[in-house]
Amino acid sequence: MFGYSMVQMVRSNAHKLDWPLRENVLQLYKPFKWTPCFLHNFFEKKVKNRKKMSVIIEFEEGCHESGFHSTGQVLLKEKRCTIKKQFQTINCCSAEVTPSALHMLLSQCRDIRKIYLNREVKALLDTAAESSHAKEVTRNGTVLTGKGVTVAVIDTGIYQHPDLEGRVIGFADFVNQKTEPYDDNGHGTHCAGDIASSGASSSGKYQGPAPEADLIGVKVLNKSGSGTLADIIEGVEWCIQYNKEHTKNPIRIISMSLGGDALRYDKETDDPLVKAVEEAWNEGIVVCVAAGNSGPEAQTISSPGVSEKVITVGAYDDNNTAGNEDDTVASFSSRGPTVYGKEKPDILAPGVDIVSLRSPRSYLDKLQKSNRVGSLYFSLSGTSMATPICAGIAALILQQNPQLSPDEVKTLIKQSPDQWTNEDPNIYGAGAVNAENAVPKE
Repeated sequence: MFGYSMVQMVRSNAHKLDWPLRENVLQLYKPFKWTPCFLHNFFEKKVKNRKKMSVIIEFEEGCHESGFHSTGQVLLKEKRCTIKKQFQTINCCSAEVTPSALHMLLSQCRDIRKIYLNREVKALLDTAAESSHAKEVTRNGTVLTGKGVTVAVIDTGIYQHPDLEGRVIGFADFVNQKTEPYDDNGHGTHCAGDIASSGASSSGKYQGPAPEADLIGVKVLNKSGSGTLADIIEGVEWCIQYNKEHTKNPIRIISMSLGGDALRYDKETDDPLVKAVEEAWNEGIVVCVAAGNSGPEAQTISSPGVSEKVITVGAYDDNNTAGNEDDTVASFSSRGPTVYGKEKPDILAPGVDIVSLRSPRSYLDKLQKSNRVGSLYFSLSGTSMATPICAGIAALILQQNPQLSPDEVKTLIKQSPDQWTNEDPNIYGAGAVNAENAVPKE
């Protein structure tokens, strides 16, 4: 019977199918419980050949070329199936497959290591520069502003706001394939301002930590703020490739205020999103990612924030004051340990009622009109806001010493707090980031 064949396929290949994909396949079987037996064969054929699933196919180490070729050969023979994208840096490709094609891939392609459901990833939503001591950090008589440092914002895009004038130097759109910067959601623009707003339209009031840093918008999330694993991986891989083509002014920092539920694999790097961000890290790019907004429960750090390598940022509430006497950890900020039992987040940054740049007529702008601050600014909360603030501080560090590696930048950020330094690291991380302490004196 159809149900039996599907269950058998999942059971015999459980080690090669991630849990969401196994569940997705088994869901196809459930309606058969209420279907007369004489109709099973009819519906079996329909479901196996017509139901499509979006997947990410990972190949064995060193087998990308042969694996990609054999996968292509199988899918060429199957109707309604296509390979979408190649991700050579992490040895994967994305594809649309039917259950029938999935079975053929598992039985005929020896180079396939694992197949993942191309799950949904979302933007993490639930006076910042002052409370993180990022205004007017001065070294050797020079006020650090992030000048000469390029930060990629992997998000919903960037609106060309006057406070970013002349500093959005690149844009890649993996959703609508547009060439000019835009943001139909508003989240990415807010994050861009959290990093690098000049504050010009507010007399410096709503200035980011790195007001002269350059930005590159990498749009991987749609108008409603969601995307897929494949979209995000493609964005990260694009940044890696960008650096190979722009060696004189490379991307030094990636800010990712997005994530999905962290699933427990045998090891962290079996998670394709973790694998992607760690590849960027290994290529010399500092990666700041949001911890997630599923607190105050423990073990709620999202992916790719579960990665041991990257800088995972939680949020605190500065209660709109520059002093730290009334600061508290945001209730929504995700807590550790990770699903792998590791301490996270790494650091906390302001993330409650953060005023940054508004993207007029965008999804969030229309949905949350009460969050508008004047005509050019917008207030949002979340680890989404804390993450780019941390990325902005990383830009100050790299302006001061461009030779530092991602590991060295992370160490400086984690050594910077003088608040909450002896609290539970699975709630507070190393404490509240302090830009003045993070930037090397020499």
